[in-house]
Amino acid sequence: MKLVILLNILFLHEFVAINYSSGPVSGNSEGCFCKLQGEVDDCKCKVETLDSINNQKIYPRLQSLLSKDYFRYFKVNLKKTCPFWSDDSRCALKDCHVDMCNQDEIPPGLKGSEPTEKKYSKEAQDEDESCEEQKELGALNTTISDSTKEALRNWTKHDDTQETFCELDDDNSSECDYVDLLLNPERYTGYKGPSAHRIWRSIYEENCFKPQEDGSTPYSPQQSLAGLCLEQRTFYRMISGLHTSINLHLSSNYLFQDKLGFGNIKWAPNTEEFLRRFDPVNEEQGPQRLKNLYFAYLVELRALIKAAPYILEEEFYTGNEEEDKDVKSGIRDLLTVIQQAPDQFDESKLFQGDPKEAKKLKEEFRAHFMNVSRIMDCVGCDKCKLWGKLQVQGMGTALKILFSGDQIGPHSTINASQKKKFQLRRTEIVSLFNSFGRLSSSVHSIEKFRHLLS
Repeated sequence: MKLVILLNILFLHEFVAINYSSGPVSGNSEGCFCKLQGEVDDCKCKVETLDSINNQKIYPRLQSLLSKDYFRYFKVNLKKTCPFWSDDSRCALKDCHVDMCNQDEIPPGLKGSEPTEKKYSKEAQDEDESCEEQKELGALNTTISDSTKEALRNWTKHDDTQETFCELDDDNSSECDYVDLLLNPERYTGYKGPSAHRIWRSIYEENCFKPQEDGSTPYSPQQSLAGLCLEQRTFYRMISGLHTSINLHLSSNYLFQDKLGFGNIKWAPNTEEFLRRFDPVNEEQGPQRLKNLYFAYLVELRALIKAAPYILEEEFYTGNEEEDKDVKSGIRDLLTVIQQAPDQFDESKLFQGDPKEAKKLKEEFRAHFMNVSRIMDCVGCDKCKLWGKLQVQGMGTALKILFSGDQIGPHSTINASQKKKFQLRRTEIVSLFNSFGRLSSSVHSIEKFRHLLS
């Protein structure tokens, strides 16, 4: 009797496993990887070199580092309304939901203290009141004309966007909450259809640069980048690389529900989904999009190398003395490894030529990327919005680093002595490391899919 029960259990286990599977794989798996060799476009570094250094050295170090409190808690405003169109699809799927942290879950060092100006104003209120005459003589005339107020607003906007490539959430806003990224992993949520397509269509068609000859956009599979200058190709390849990375995350961590009706679920790689997105039989530009991932990876890798001296001076404070010490040690180890990467991205080749034209192009580049960061507030799935905002902000932080400092080029760095001219907020550091971690994870997952499809 026991043997019969055991055999029934084993049979049921195998039957459920079959019904979890992604189904028959269609297409030519080799075609997906046909472009993943040789030099990355507009760079000298080879795909094979990046695969080796990432999968063997960078990826395991990043996974360990990003599990630490300093990097796992991200402060974000998911309540911002879309500035471009009315919200048409608030995702009701439970896998779209983001679990916010309770105050007692947040490391004490990340909670911060009351803003300085509030502290001093409170202290001032506790002091003895001055006499009426002193009040009258010492009173300020706070009258400001409407035109001056408008000018001040413009000054603030100018200061806020001078060296940034994306719109950052206000850390002091009551609508900002800490999110535990480990409890809200990036994976398939079921968010799709017109709302999701509208996001990427708006990014590609309205914000990626277009060749002047025919007015078409890189969003079209038939679109050639031949009509674009280096800066415009860089913008497109970064966005395409980010898009590819996100698609790889969804394919690597896909939701399987058993077909027996037991309500069981399983998260696993979906080879059929991978082929649907990247096999040239299904997506003509699929292999090229995979290669663009390596371009985005090189851009953020270079930013970390340039900012390494600055980053090494950070405290990475959370209040947990032992873990903070481990994080600093882990950061030092990771930066030592990535600095060994050969043939890094060279930002000094961008925005050259006629100074006026170069300045105009850089302003357009920054404005377009700023717009992409705002589009992230239009995503209808909270979990997708969370990871979209984080990764776009990380990429924007990388651009900020690359075009800041006293020098620009493959041998330039930013150190702590330049803090009067250049500073990174904690949210920028967290987003940059997590964004690079996502790209690193995607490169690693390509090797996984190679094995599964072999």
